[in-house]
Amino acid sequence: MTLYYEEEGGLDLPLACRELAERVVEASLDYIGCPYEAEVNLLLTMNEQIHGLNARFRGIDRPTDVLSFPLIEYKKAGEFGFLEECCECFEPESGELLLGDIVISKEKVFSQAEEYGHSVEREYAFLIAHSVLHLCGYDHMEEEERLTMEHMQQEILKKLDILR
Repeated sequence: MTLYYEEEGGLDLPLACRELAERVVEASLDYIGCPYEAEVNLLLTMNEQIHGLNARFRGIDRPTDVLSFPLIEYKKAGEFGFLEECCECFEPESGELLLGDIVISKEKVFSQAEEYGHSVEREYAFLIAHSVLHLCGYDHMEEEERLTMEHMQQEILKKLDILR
């Protein structure tokens, strides 16, 4: 698994952000049974920058906690079988599956950890697990989808021993 990690803005999370992100991405992909080595891009930024991205790409004029930009359109969430016929989904040199981009607001990590009464580590890990599920076709627009994603996120974090 390759994680391309970038951080901007003056606020630092009190974590080994890259290492934790690698662990959470790997655990998430293992949990859903991704049969490929994968590549993910992660950008940690500030509210102002994520606000601009949220407005531009989703038409929502406010900052958000996390944005996911999947590179693959799945027929069914978490089912990877059709990808064998989709050679542009793989990085030519490494052969890794190109999943997409994750953007996280560091300010939201702090504020939501406080709001929900858990650690910054737990909030950061949760947002990454949540986003990886989106990169693999999962969504939470319908109640059943929301419940499925919530269960999966809890199980991923439990496997990592990152609890509330």
